[in-house]
Amino acid sequence: MKHAVCLANFGTYADPGRSVAVAEAAEASGWDGFFVWDHLAFVWGPPSADPWVTLAAVAARTESLTLGTAVTPLPRRRPQVVAQQAASVAALNGGRVVLGAGLGGNAKEFVSFGEDFDPHRRARLLDDGLRLVRELWPGPVWIGGNSAPALRRAARWDGWIANSVSNEGMTMTPDRLAHAVETIGRGGGFDVACNGYSAPSDGALCMEYAAAGATWWLENLHDRRVDAEGVLARVRAGPATS
Repeated sequence: MKHAVCLANFGTYADPGRSVAVAEAAEASGWDGFFVWDHLAFVWGPPSADPWVTLAAVAARTESLTLGTAVTPLPRRRPQVVAQQAASVAALNGGRVVLGAGLGGNAKEFVSFGEDFDPHRRARLLDDGLRLVRELWPGPVWIGGNSAPALRRAARWDGWIANSVSNEGMTMTPDRLAHAVETIGRGGGFDVACNGYSAPSDGALCMEYAAAGATWWLENLHDRRVDAEGVLARVRAGPATS
């Protein structure tokens, strides 16, 4: 199983420079990837940074990390622009880019700008958008979400991002992850990313999720979990592999 930092794009990390510092620490400390959230957090309080601008800055300052979003609400974006952004970041880092995509679960990020939050509308926009992205950009697409439609959608793409944490901690057990992986029904070459919270000594915990089918562990880091110095300390301690 590979390990990535998955960092909020708002609050402290509305400044892309802070995200770059975390990504540089991640690369130096043995992490395999760096992912960012994709929220318009200013709609509900904190300032926020564009994830693709942030990832481009990270790509310019790192050499080995896989970069991506976890996840982009494609129904509130123009898919042709997302494809261009992903391709541009991929050109900077040798093609190691993942587009994590989903319906978008925060109503304010739609209705504040006059967009309908109807789930059927968002599903249509997501599927249409994914098809266009694939026509324009050949990189990996991972689908986020735990619902039955999300799992069916994930089976048609390159990976699945489990919605497995809340502010309080892990919300998905290894058994539930294994059941979802079985439901998806894909074999080798299909990625399963588990969002999680771990300490450096939690290697056994991560291996439980690996045994359940996870191929990536995304260590979720944000202001509500720990302050900026705590984020850097956790990243510098490295992945939970022991």
